[in-house]
Amino acid sequence: MRTRPFTWVSALAGLTLTLLLVLVPTASAADPDLSDAAAALKQGPVYVHPSMAEELTPGEAAVLADRIESADKPLFVAVLPATEEFAPDGLLEELRARTGIAGIYAVRLGEGFNAAADSVVMPSAEVARLSDAVKVGGPVDAATQLDNFVGQALPEARGTAPATWDSGAQPVGPGGSGAGALIALGVLAAAAGTAVLTVRTTRRRRKEAEDRAALEKLRVVVDEDITAYGEALDRLDFHPAEKGADDTMRADYAHALDAYETAKDRMAAAERPADVRPVTEALQDGRFSLAVLAARREGRPLPERRAPCFFDPRHGPSVADVAWAPTAGTEREVPVCAADRARIADGLDPDARTVETESGRRPYWEAGPAYGPWAGGYFGGGILPALLMGTMLGHMLAAPAYAADYGGGEFGAGEAGADGAGDFGGDFGSSDFGSGGWGGGDWGGGGGFGGFDGGGF
Repeated sequence: MRTRPFTWVSALAGLTLTLLLVLVPTASAADPDLSDAAAALKQGPVYVHPSMAEELTPGEAAVLADRIESADKPLFVAVLPATEEFAPDGLLEELRARTGIAGIYAVRLGEGFNAAADSVVMPSAEVARLSDAVKVGGPVDAATQLDNFVGQALPEARGTAPATWDSGAQPVGPGGSGAGALIALGVLAAAAGTAVLTVRTTRRRRKEAEDRAALEKLRVVVDEDITAYGEALDRLDFHPAEKGADDTMRADYAHALDAYETAKDRMAAAERPADVRPVTEALQDGRFSLAVLAARREGRPLPERRAPCFFDPRHGPSVADVAWAPTAGTEREVPVCAADRARIADGLDPDARTVETESGRRPYWEAGPAYGPWAGGYFGGGILPALLMGTMLGHMLAAPAYAADYGGGEFGAGEAGADGAGDFGGDFGSSDFGSGGWGGGDWGGGGGFGGFDGGGF
């Protein structure tokens, strides 16, 4: 089990929650219901029903909430009693509908557990796998089980935390136990709010710094691509007024020039790694125009619109697909230029594009996730996962968490991407909300929520 250090921020939050439980135990005439849980989850990632405070203490809840908020993912945790008020059938769907935010919902119901997620955040099969994993081995305490689930789910979750969490507000019932207690509570809440704001500011700055570092790595590679494209324009040595030039040739040349300027302008304006994709899209489009123009001038058949050479897009449009396998990977068909096709046919290594990594220069498909947008602009999300299957970059592109960090939702599982994750859902349908299964209609046994039998409470 992975744990997170109990920081002073968590301590403040835990103390505040403890005071809430002490000061307002009888503030409401009725026990909190699912609507109260949903309202609380709009304000923060963890809700513990008052009757379950011994199952997950305020301090443990604060640590869990801090862990989720630090990851900036839409993951919601509720600890509820196994009572008639919280019937297991349809509970997850109802909680999600009342909260109205796309995300992963994990519920500890008494001693049972189950989870579900919107498909844009995590595929249902993955939710089922993680849910089953934390139920293996029999009953376990709430803190351990929830910590295990959260630790495994956060790296795989797509999307970002909802904006409503930024308020730092804690749901407090009506009533109180004296002005002095409320003042003390207000001071603690203010201190906790300041601490949360500091943590979030630090996290945002760290993410911005990581984006800048990744963009600088990409800038070197893209600038080389832009330079190579400019050299290709010069080598073509086309003049619109030259003998034999016609309007179609001049249109091809104008398109190629426009692509060159577009790539330079977009790269100059890029602020994060995802902004690189339109740059390489423009370069790819321009190179095809150059290939068409060259064919017209030489009287050859016009080339087929194909992806660029997989091994180095600077080689220009591919001419064929050949079988190739990365180191220790499976064989697949990749688009190649004429030169690399000849190299492979002769048993030689292709002329691969290499980039700087911590272990020296390596082929781009063995580099980090920042190169995903660069490759995606050349190859498009539709074919890229298959081309990179079994490589380091391919593994990262396929991870659901990639979309939130590098804007590559179409490279992951499914085409939905992470749009809407962490936001209030408009048209919510249960068919888009996949859970780990209900164990034959109950929360017991090994298939659904562990710890119950026969669907009873």
